[in-house]
Amino acid sequence: MTIRHYRREKDLLGEREVPADALWGIHTLRAVENFPIAGRPVRAPLIRAYGAVKLACAQTNRGLGRWDEDKAAAIQTACSEMMAGQLDAHIVVDALQGGAGTSTNMNVNEVLANRALQLLGRRPGDYAAVHPIDDINLHQSTNDTYPTALKVAAIWEVRRLEREVVGLLEEFQRQEKAFAHVVKVGRTQMQDAVLTTLGREMGAYAEAFGRDRWRIYKCEERLRTVNLGGTAIGTGLGAPRDFIFRAADRLREITNLGLARAENLIEATQNADVFVEVSGILKTCATNLLKVSTDLRFLSSGPDAGIGELRLPARQAGSSIMPGKVNPVIPEAASQAAMVAMANDQAIAQAAAMGNLELNAFLPLIADKLLESIDLLARGCDTLRRHCVAGLEADEARCRRHVEGATATATALIETIGYEKAQAIVERSRKKGRTIREVAIESGALTQQEFDRLVSPENVTRLGSKREGRGKKENLEGRDKG
Repeated sequence: MTIRHYRREKDLLGEREVPADALWGIHTLRAVENFPIAGRPVRAPLIRAYGAVKLACAQTNRGLGRWDEDKAAAIQTACSEMMAGQLDAHIVVDALQGGAGTSTNMNVNEVLANRALQLLGRRPGDYAAVHPIDDINLHQSTNDTYPTALKVAAIWEVRRLEREVVGLLEEFQRQEKAFAHVVKVGRTQMQDAVLTTLGREMGAYAEAFGRDRWRIYKCEERLRTVNLGGTAIGTGLGAPRDFIFRAADRLREITNLGLARAENLIEATQNADVFVEVSGILKTCATNLLKVSTDLRFLSSGPDAGIGELRLPARQAGSSIMPGKVNPVIPEAASQAAMVAMANDQAIAQAAAMGNLELNAFLPLIADKLLESIDLLARGCDTLRRHCVAGLEADEARCRRHVEGATATATALIETIGYEKAQAIVERSRKKGRTIREVAIESGALTQQEFDRLVSPENVTRLGSKREGRGKKENLEGRDKG
């Protein structure tokens, strides 16, 4: 029989037994019992950002002479380990919790205190030497450390997302060049419209993600102002002025991020609208990811009885009953990441609006969903790039058949033969069941060379028409002279 050893800890509500070697303590134990909601702990970037926040506070308190050197060094080492991700496994409280993040803060405080005790050669729970509240939480509150940690984590993560978006747009740019010569039918409202090139389609996708990249880059500016030092409601109650003025500076140096203490700490503690703004930018990125993923599925549909202009990399068998079926699983997975991020935006907006008076009690939900959205979008963009876009192939023969047979091609002929003749070619093509190309050449409306020129990549991607009306040309010339 295994004998388990425990230590006894005490809080406001009484005493409890805690596993003797656990780095967490009684506050964490109660939180684990109270909040079996999400069924998983807080996200790793938030834990590591909390380590950076606690390190900044520890360095500030050390500079104020609050501890002897051995104790200060042990606390700082513990904070550095948390920042490096070495203590993730000890943060066990549920991601969704009441108390505006107090359970997370106390879990962090207890782990850092007990890890510092280990570094000092003492047993966990010897809080007379290093105390979770009196030392680790000195001059702090959940209400300033939690949102500050969330902003640090969000900045780290949006930088990661930006890199993945850049990678995806660059891959589309590469395909833009590779497919520049492939003329295809452009479609509006899922119907044939006019001719374009597959390269132009890829370039449009790249442009959309280019805008996303710029928006995401600007998120950091929204997140850089923190309320560290404001303690409970932004008044700095319980913290000396030197701490309030120095802590954010230390955090900026530790993280190498452009952080700044909020001018109005009370306002910064009350309101969470900045997270709604950032989430809206993430939703915009999700919208583009979903739209482009849907387009890739549509263009590759069939492949034998559908559009089939694109061939997606075959990643896995698509059916347990239909032989040879390969599904567009990568765009489908990316689409789901996008849909979750879009849904998360609504939850974040509701949680931010539910804040009351001096504090928002629902920051744990905001933190969980914001960091989830960033992570999902980063993974979605990376997966789509590596497993789909990088391996795209054009079915040039299929594209050519569509061009030669589609009524959309007739629009490219109007400049040379006029609308009436082009319409007659379309009607005859439908009646005879023959391609636009065949009818146009057989009718004598165009030579083979003329037809090929009109549907060439250069012609279908040219901005506007080469031929200007006489009056139009004169007007332009006159405007130039003026």
